[in-house]
Amino acid sequence: MSAPQPRQIPETPDVPTDVPAEVPVTEVPVTEVPTLLVKIFGKDRPGITAGLFDTLAAYAVDVIDIEQVVTRGRIVLCALITAPAAGGATEGELRATVHSWTESLKLQAEIISGKGDNRPRGSGRSHVTVLGNPLTAESTAAIAASITSTGGNIDRIFRLAKYPVTAVEFAVSGVETAPLRTALATSAAGIGVDVAVVSAGLARRAQRLVVMDVDSTLIQDEVIELFAAHAGCEAEVAEVTARAMAGELDFEQSLHARVALLAGLDASVVDKVRAEVRLTPGARTLIRTLKRLGYQVGVVSGGFTQVTDALKDRLGLDFAAANTLEIVDGKLTGRVTGEIVDRAGKARLLRRFAAEAGVPLAQTVAIGDGANDLDMLNAAGLGVAFNAKPVVRKAAHAAVNVPFLDTVLYLLGITREEVEEASEDDDRSQE
Repeated sequence: MSAPQPRQIPETPDVPTDVPAEVPVTEVPVTEVPTLLVKIFGKDRPGITAGLFDTLAAYAVDVIDIEQVVTRGRIVLCALITAPAAGGATEGELRATVHSWTESLKLQAEIISGKGDNRPRGSGRSHVTVLGNPLTAESTAAIAASITSTGGNIDRIFRLAKYPVTAVEFAVSGVETAPLRTALATSAAGIGVDVAVVSAGLARRAQRLVVMDVDSTLIQDEVIELFAAHAGCEAEVAEVTARAMAGELDFEQSLHARVALLAGLDASVVDKVRAEVRLTPGARTLIRTLKRLGYQVGVVSGGFTQVTDALKDRLGLDFAAANTLEIVDGKLTGRVTGEIVDRAGKARLLRRFAAEAGVPLAQTVAIGDGANDLDMLNAAGLGVAFNAKPVVRKAAHAAVNVPFLDTVLYLLGITREEVEEASEDDDRSQE
């Protein structure tokens, strides 16, 4: 075999000569450079990637692109390289050497000649996250077909998590995010999967602020109902709640009506209610992982500061806001004090928290389950409906319908491995 030669790109008559002096007139457009796509597949083992490029190094080729996937112990390794330069070793020699190397390892190889790099990705790029429990072939086919129907192209697919749900991400180009989100929301509703569509770009990896509702989101309970149980007025509170749900009362009216039923309750009940609060499965994991990644996390609630302040301390939250039960002489008065946190108030607080955190509103994430959260979900860069009412699921950017709050991490492109790593780091820091 002849000694490797530096790659020389030949002159072509198509190259213009009236170019600035600093641009070599012998440079061939990338689309015209002869290239080879080298595909290796078979049983994975240590050293395959290094071995392939050691083999190719003898031919003084340049690496243009690399993709490698390992699934259940089987490797698919693709390398796009420049063809051997004229005057040196031939393409035929390279092919023979690569095939000989793969046969020695009981692998298979395919080498395809062509020109240039990959075709440019279409304008409009998005990340599509699909959550299934389970994720079926039928639902995957439906999602892929919906992407195609919008004119989008699937550039890459990879798994984010295998438990507690299966989460996969599609990198899509060729269609704007908004119409893609609309099309996939329609498909997802009928096939039993959750789908989130977010724009690609640097903002997805930037520091973010995550703000969530409390009742039936961060926690499994409705705090007003816990207080009502101690006051013996559960039925009355439930009746007022039903009237609010039916549109007979707005949130502020229903809040005052329900809190009035707690008048005279001993303030010691606050500690009892705090002890009864149950975090939603995955809540600690969600917050711990976000904090490890440098995110800021807050809560807004139509409930009460007597509970949210305790949650802030317990979970290490950056922000917390809620209504405040008035307590006089050790008794609940049946009134609330201060600014009312209602539907509009939650959106207002999201904006306030974002300003204090120094995070653009477009890089905020809001999570909630009720109509009271809609303004906040719509104001955020990404609004996530968590086990929400149908009207909320329809209006939100994304919906999660499994009982694990940490699945929201997958919508942000965070993998299960990264979640577990954050957990291990936290455990080590406590040793």
